[in-house]
Amino acid sequence: MKDRRFFIFAFIILALFCNLPAKSQRSMVINMPRYDDDLFHFGFVLGGNMSYLTVRPVADMQHIVWDSTYIPDILPLPLGARVLSIESRPAPGFTISIVSDMRLGNLFNLRFVPSLSFGDRDLLYTVQVYTRTDTTIMSITKKIPSTYINLPLEIKYKALRYDNFRPYLLAGVQYTLDLASQAKKREQHNSDQKIVKFNQNDIYIEAGVGFDFYNEWFKLGVELKMMYGIMDVLKREHNIYTDPIAKLNSKIFQLSFTFE
Repeated sequence: MKDRRFFIFAFIILALFCNLPAKSQRSMVINMPRYDDDLFHFGFVLGGNMSYLTVRPVADMQHIVWDSTYIPDILPLPLGARVLSIESRPAPGFTISIVSDMRLGNLFNLRFVPSLSFGDRDLLYTVQVYTRTDTTIMSITKKIPSTYINLPLEIKYKALRYDNFRPYLLAGVQYTLDLASQAKKREQHNSDQKIVKFNQNDIYIEAGVGFDFYNEWFKLGVELKMMYGIMDVLKREHNIYTDPIAKLNSKIFQLSFTFE
């Protein structure tokens, strides 16, 4: 439900801003008419995001029985277990960024937007546990908090300006460093449980749509962007939480407001 509310909220925000130009009149004052002629622009970004995980299980995952050596934190220790399903649950986060924008022509800009973002994701396991006397189905949740340093390089394609409104498309590539992927404090705090760790490095492909609104003193951008990680981020540690997964990719949707 959280991801659905995020998309509804993002759609409402974009729809409201898109309707602003329709209310404009021909006699409206054109704000900052020479703004796009400058070679460089700088600003900052405030945004909210939803982080997802795309889980690809190993073949015949539900038929594999893992012995007790692969079960680190289920007590009392069972004889074996099967993983019936693995799902991802997203959680909201936020992002702050600095914008460096260079004009490449009338319709194109090159942007470097280093950012710091925070977000949590949950992996939900349904596990069938075997003991000497019976079998039990358990639901186990592993929370993965993340603190990212993002270094994206983007190409921005702008439509022609209409009064104080200009839509645009963007595409790019982003390198991400996850500072919290293997934090020692998290291991100490959860010493009685096995935590799921991610690799620190990832590469994302970006695509998005946005709208620029020219005000008297600054330009406001409203942007919806999708980022898809192309690397397998799961660190495998030979346990029931990592070995049933063949590949794990990150995916992030972000609604942001740019002030330049």
